[in-house]
Amino acid sequence: MSGKLKMTVGSGNVFRDLGFPEAEAQNLLLRADLMSKVRAAARGMTQVQAAKRFGVSQPRINDLLKGRIEKFSLDALVNMLATAGMRVEVRVRKAA
Repeated sequence: MSGKLKMTVGSGNVFRDLGFPEAEAQNLLLRADLMSKVRAAARGMTQVQAAKRFGVSQPRINDLLKGRIEKFSLDALVNMLATAGMRVEVRVRKAA
């Protein structure tokens, strides 16, 4: 392979880059970020331990760990993090 690679600079939101409408792309990005925070906080725990810490069932933790983003609303993720003693903050600014 001696051909040149073409690179495109992303927008900072992979969901927007994949073609999702703007509102949905922002929602998906927020949910993905919160899911990542839950995963990080659950690192080193069994799924049963994580379920207890976040106030959900073990199958729910399994869905989260498998990245099933469609099964989690922003509310559900904020509630899970709050149950574990974490505070979620939201920042709003004008679009570029």
